[in-house]
Amino acid sequence: MTHQYGDAFDRDRAVADIEALLATPLPEAGPTQSEEDPVTEEWVKDVGEGFVLAPLWESGYLAGVPGEEWNAEVEGADLKALDVAADLTRRWGTPRKVAMHGAMFRAEAGEPVPPLHQALCDADNYGDLTVWGPVPAGPQGADRWVGISVGHCDDDAPLVLMAVVSDREIEEVEGGPDRDAT
Repeated sequence: MTHQYGDAFDRDRAVADIEALLATPLPEAGPTQSEEDPVTEEWVKDVGEGFVLAPLWESGYLAGVPGEEWNAEVEGADLKALDVAADLTRRWGTPRKVAMHGAMFRAEAGEPVPPLHQALCDADNYGDLTVWGPVPAGPQGADRWVGISVGHCDDDAPLVLMAVVSDREIEEVEGGPDRDAT
């Protein structure tokens, strides 16, 4: 569960949260550190080697939700991501997609995965990223890359709209069952 659990979706707040992530100091190296709310112990963000990952919105649990309603919840989460994406596209131009399946397959096989992608996998966020960048990061002047996606670890778990900000280009990780195909 994240500190966003139970909050109504608010696009303006989600965009403001991304702007705050752009101003977050990012370590050049070191292990990924998770930050939790000291009172609720809910996940707030992960900060790692050149990146920060944080939830923007979280749905309720989907346990017992019938098929049509479950599909509507998933579609609603995707629409929330599209709403945020439309705002960011107006600011920064056309984004690109970065598939997560390669990172997921490599992580599942115990193969090395870049720290940013490992953090996404650890957060059960296997949704493809919509990525902008480089974008201006504000006062520190360094360019950054911004990605958003909807993660969902299993049928009953909440859907989570996440943002990642990186001081390095967010690229697709090669891997998966067809990676050796010619």
